[in-house]
Amino acid sequence: MRVPALFVFALLMVFGPAGASRADQSLTKDFRTFLETAIWPEAEAQGVSREIFDAAFAGVEPDLDLPDLTLPGETEAVSPINVQAEFKNGSDYLSERALAETVRSGKALLETHAGLLDRIEARYGVPAPVLVAIWGRESAFGNATIPHDAFEVLGTKAWLARRKEMFRTELVAALKIASNGDRAVRDMRSSWAGALGQPQFMPSKFLDYAVDFDGDGKRDIWNSVPDTLGSIANYLKEHGWQPGRDWGFEVTVAKGLSCTLEGPDKGRPISRFVEDGAARVSGRPFPGHELAGTGHLMMPAGRKGPAFIATPNFYVIKAYNNSDLYALFVGHVADRMIGAGPLVAPFASTDGLTRGDVAAVQAALVDKGFDVGGIDGLAGFKTRRAIGAVEAELGLAETCWPSRDLVEALGPL
Repeated sequence: MRVPALFVFALLMVFGPAGASRADQSLTKDFRTFLETAIWPEAEAQGVSREIFDAAFAGVEPDLDLPDLTLPGETEAVSPINVQAEFKNGSDYLSERALAETVRSGKALLETHAGLLDRIEARYGVPAPVLVAIWGRESAFGNATIPHDAFEVLGTKAWLARRKEMFRTELVAALKIASNGDRAVRDMRSSWAGALGQPQFMPSKFLDYAVDFDGDGKRDIWNSVPDTLGSIANYLKEHGWQPGRDWGFEVTVAKGLSCTLEGPDKGRPISRFVEDGAARVSGRPFPGHELAGTGHLMMPAGRKGPAFIATPNFYVIKAYNNSDLYALFVGHVADRMIGAGPLVAPFASTDGLTRGDVAAVQAALVDKGFDVGGIDGLAGFKTRRAIGAVEAELGLAETCWPSRDLVEALGPL
């Protein structure tokens, strides 16, 4: 069991070395009790055998190094640190350094797998560059090391994470994958979040959306390129991908077009956004077939970064990973693979606010009656809109982005 150094130090100060050992044993015992009383009955009810259950947890102990855990006796709180890359600064996530290798390798793979990708697009309606971009982002086209034991990760998070119910569902789903014979227990490796295989599906998503595209009788998202790409395509299709439409367009936004109009719930014809001062950075008009279609203003860093008119397909990509920057990465890489240039507008430097700082801002906004979409320390579109509205109330320039100026204007948080 890996126990954080500060936690061990505190135990040593109070109990000495023997006390720390007893605490380790106590945590492991509580973990085992949790698995037996909370997880086994549900797994058994869903057809998981005792043999599979015991094999999955043989030698497994809670991994206390995983992020977003609340140890027994601690108060549940949002982690003050931005752990997941998708929720850090967009200038890092969408830098040329981050993009270049994915674009270069993606172009080559579009050619290598052209026939396969044509067949997948014909069946599911999702363009090949989008599929390859997701493949590259999720697992470096299958080359990334998947370091963790899935049952250790999911078991720990089902016991100690903030979103316990979600991880309990995912843990049982992982047991079902092994029970169904899709993957041997010993080969169930995952990310620190519990995601599996080359598409990085959470276990429940594997059960719902993985496909056997190569026809060998197995849904193998670990080793089969056809199954990997077909499964990604099936996921997007089932989440509403609209064939024939783009994912979005980088735009300039006139001052009169408020950033508080952003969001998937504020869609309107793209022609209306054009009338109100949105223009493509390329200088070209929007494609004629897109003008009458629904568009959405999307400003992932408020007025401190690039702006986009996104189509509903942007939000389908976002359903794959609930991050604006992730969906932008995928859409932009897909465009770059077929000849588009870099983003024009830069992401401005941030004020150094942490995830914990943003959570405090969100709490203050909720106290003022604003809907921020949840106090999670992540500046999603509802938080950005609420910031823009409160900035107007406080006489600040409308940015729709958390800042030191806003923190000072809101007073003690």
